[in-house]
Amino acid sequence: MVNIAVLGYGTVGSGVVEVINTNHKSINKRAGDDIHIKYVLDLRDFPGDPVEDVLVHDYEVIANDPEVDIVVEVMGGIEPAYTFVKRALLSGKSVCTSNKALVAKHGPELMEIARERDINFLFEASCGGGIPIIRALNSSLTADEIDEITGILNGTTNYMLYKMSTEGCEFDTVLKEAQAKGYAEADPTADVEGYDACRKIAILSSLAYGRFLNYEDIYTEGIAKITPEDMEYAKELGMTIKLLATSRRVGDGSFYAMVAPFLLGQNSPLFSVNDVFNGVFVHGNVLGDAMFYGSGAGKLPTASAVVADVVDEAKHLHRNIMTNWSSHPLCLMDMKEVAGRFFVRVKGTTVDQVEAVFGKVEIVNLKQLPGEFAFITSHMKQGEYMDKISALGDSVLTMIRVKD
Repeated sequence: MVNIAVLGYGTVGSGVVEVINTNHKSINKRAGDDIHIKYVLDLRDFPGDPVEDVLVHDYEVIANDPEVDIVVEVMGGIEPAYTFVKRALLSGKSVCTSNKALVAKHGPELMEIARERDINFLFEASCGGGIPIIRALNSSLTADEIDEITGILNGTTNYMLYKMSTEGCEFDTVLKEAQAKGYAEADPTADVEGYDACRKIAILSSLAYGRFLNYEDIYTEGIAKITPEDMEYAKELGMTIKLLATSRRVGDGSFYAMVAPFLLGQNSPLFSVNDVFNGVFVHGNVLGDAMFYGSGAGKLPTASAVVADVVDEAKHLHRNIMTNWSSHPLCLMDMKEVAGRFFVRVKGTTVDQVEAVFGKVEIVNLKQLPGEFAFITSHMKQGEYMDKISALGDSVLTMIRVKD
């Protein structure tokens, strides 16, 4: 028997218990042993819920029980999750988590503790919910040199941009709708400002490139400035706007990473990832292009990924699963050196004035928006763009990057 303790009985924690109870026979068969939930930790009581039989309020009960083999951390946040997880690992218990904030900040340290003790620290559910992207990077794609990961990694912002595109909604209107449906938190900052996607691309990049990418080093931009007018221009161009988290190898040893809204063309595999779904595009030097798509959040998809880690750890109770992630830092190139094309909306200037600064550009006009127009620049470094755009002053309304 493999005893597990679940830390947190919120949305994901209750989902973990439900998945294990619902698919108990098939999970045990795959694990090669009986997975038994010995404890569930939560500060609250749950009268009438069967979880009452295993509910505890004090972490010390779990920490001091040598029969607990695996700790499932689904509390969220940094503390007390970090303290609880570190204590579990130091006492020889494997840990799996859905906590992207914890993994992004303390992943290298916690994985090193697990390696030293021949146990495991797994975190499949921390990126992309039920999409098995971490396991793919850690095992299926190990023959490749990965040179790009680009993903729609936040279902809330993807839902919001999709509604803005299809229904012409204002940002504030669609945010309230997302909150009413439970897609966005009461404080939506982590989603709409791109911080959630930033932590996820940091984790995926650290695995793909084998070095620790600190999320605090990643240039991050959210969607709060995107307007229905921007969406109208995108439609005119046969494109759409998505919040992308991307990292890329440039040349032999340089890397960049960013989170920002991008204009995507219909040839992009991410173009049709709509609503609350997530998609991750990976390019390897041998494999070429690969695409992972599915539910990026939600109770049961996330819980499914957590339980998959439980099964993996049950099969490797006293054997560490190698992970391609070291504590050596991944240094990023200056954003001014990152090249691309830029979509720019302007008002109170002329095409001649724009082309005097940028040279020949692609012009876009919309009849319903008189007095303004948009243009797409040629391929240039961001530093060059910033120097040039300053010449247009207050006439600039919006800038959105173009994904090539």
